[in-house]
Amino acid sequence: MPLPALLLLLGAITSEVIGTTALKYSDGFSKFVPSLLVIVGYGLAFYLLSLSLRQIPLGSAYAIWSGLGTAATAAIGVWLWQESVSPLRIMGIVLIIAGVVVLNLAQGGKG
Repeated sequence: MPLPALLLLLGAITSEVIGTTALKYSDGFSKFVPSLLVIVGYGLAFYLLSLSLRQIPLGSAYAIWSGLGTAATAAIGVWLWQESVSPLRIMGIVLIIAGVVVLNLAQGGKG
């Protein structure tokens, strides 16, 4: 995968995580600034993701985007809102990341 496309994908992941974090702060879209961050974050995330798809296969890009976004969002939930950390939740995140790796290995082998 070309570095510029990976950087676009990382930007998409970062934007999506910012948008999702702002979603919690928006309090059901009742707070203006967090609500604006949700719209901008998700809009930018999809735009950057679409640009990365010019050079990264859809399955790989989406797996990386959703998997890393999920893991980062879960970590932010633990950090900002003291959401619980349990062995089962950690195992779930590890399985998501393992799934991303397996999908990318399959893509590399065209299998």
